[in-house]
Amino acid sequence: MKHLILITFAFFSFLGTQNLLAQKTSHLPHNEKENYVVLTRKVPQLKPIIYAAKDLATQDGNTFGEFHVVICGKTILETKDHEQMKSYLDLAKNYNVKIFACGFSMKKFGVKASELPQEMEIVENGILYNFQLQKKGFKSITL
Repeated sequence: MKHLILITFAFFSFLGTQNLLAQKTSHLPHNEKENYVVLTRKVPQLKPIIYAAKDLATQDGNTFGEFHVVICGKTILETKDHEQMKSYLDLAKNYNVKIFACGFSMKKFGVKASELPQEMEIVENGILYNFQLQKKGFKSITL
């Protein structure tokens, strides 16, 4: 009787293990990507944000998609310093991170599109852009 119980237990344990191994490890549907967006109010945060993107790209592997950063608030004034921004923009380019300026913040603080580094794109409203990307499945954080 003991042997029958042990054999039955071993059989069902083995069967359960096989089912676990057969499950797909990815939580994403086929061909979908992990996309991210960060709103930041401080230009110096760009470096750790970009390195986080690099690490996520490594962790996500083939499922890593897009990584967007939107600069909002008074710090938009710092984007006029092309020398300072160059190191961030070069680093972002190396890790496929797109950096955007918030048009609403630009208007509020008197920054013209011509004053931004050429590599930066402008979104009309950073907060709205963030919500739109969240609707598309982007993971979001605001710093």
